[in-house]
Amino acid sequence: MDFLKHHPFAIEAHFKYSLVLTFAFPKAELENLIPKPLVLDCYEEKWAFVAVAMVQTKDLRLKGFPKWTGRDFFLIGYRIFVQYNTVEGKRLRGLYILKSETDSALMKKMGNLMTHYGYEKIDISFQENEESIWVQSKASGIKVDINHKQADLSLPNGSPFPDWKTARRYAGPLPFTFYVDSQAGTISIVEGKRSNWIPRPVEVKKWEFGFLKQRNLNQGQLANAFIIREIPYSWKKGRRENWK
Repeated sequence: MDFLKHHPFAIEAHFKYSLVLTFAFPKAELENLIPKPLVLDCYEEKWAFVAVAMVQTKDLRLKGFPKWTGRDFFLIGYRIFVQYNTVEGKRLRGLYILKSETDSALMKKMGNLMTHYGYEKIDISFQENEESIWVQSKASGIKVDINHKQADLSLPNGSPFPDWKTARRYAGPLPFTFYVDSQAGTISIVEGKRSNWIPRPVEVKKWEFGFLKQRNLNQGQLANAFIIREIPYSWKKGRRENWK
């Protein structure tokens, strides 16, 4: 049954919205959090990144199945930006999953059956009005307060990126997700596909993530924050290769 843990089926869904906060760290602070053969995907050889994505999915289902078979879930993912050089010599930019959270017991069960993403079920509250967005979870210690109305926002103070164009080009979306089985010497690669990806910058007035605090990652510098809406998204069937 081990094959089930490596994303054995293609999946499709619709993202009603995806709110992403990206934090910059000196690369030395993240190097011990990723396994070989992954390496950090650094900006200017100095900054490494952790992203928190908060996503409301709609009609998530096996690819090719009718929409009525799908389910709606709220997902939160904590990911490190990484690179991997394939056996063919291709350099892939992608994500290494630290942890995943969801509001659904079903998503926890199925997600942990077919991936190594480490889903936990938590309470999640998402509220939005014309000006603000709030995301909260008592169980996970999440408090996020966003202003999404203001246009032409500058980057957060202290961001390593010189401008929004650079931040958008560098900080996402990254197409691949990786899982490394160090004992077996294999790596699983899942490719995501999306369309109409038009991110809008948002102002982060407050953020707290209990998981980042637990992992001593709560001192990162907010580098970029954006929201996208109404995005068709799919994941290809995962593939594995030997890297040792």
